[in-house]
Amino acid sequence: QVQLVESGGDLVQPGGSLRLSCTASGFTLDYKIVAWFRQPPGKAREGVSCVSNSGDTSYVKSAKGRFTISRDKAKNTVFLQMNSLKVEDTALYYCATSPRPWCDNTLYNSGVFNSWGQGTQVTVSA
Repeated sequence: QVQLVESGGDLVQPGGSLRLSCTASGFTLDYKIVAWFRQPPGKAREGVSCVSNSGDTSYVKSAKGRFTISRDKAKNTVFLQMNSLKVEDTALYYCATSPRPWCDNTLYNSGVFNSWGQGTQVTVSA
């Protein structure tokens, strides 16, 4: 079965950390870009971070300096380490893949991603 599965979401206090995982089954993440998107309650989905097959990364402004995306090819998994979490980071987090070779501005164009996971909930609250 071809699918992306996210995990690692949880309830955490402001200032805390979480590591999200995105694992592919039934296909390889090699030669694809993998991105994290999120959808806050009542708001539109937005891009967070992207990693290319070669390891180049990109982040939206709100994630820079706090979030780190990485990939483990042996595990066919991409991670999103989130530190210094804020209440406004509360959202359903999705991972997605695209056959494009580079992230470029894909965080602002979710239409180029053709495989999506079901999401993992991150709630930041005191």
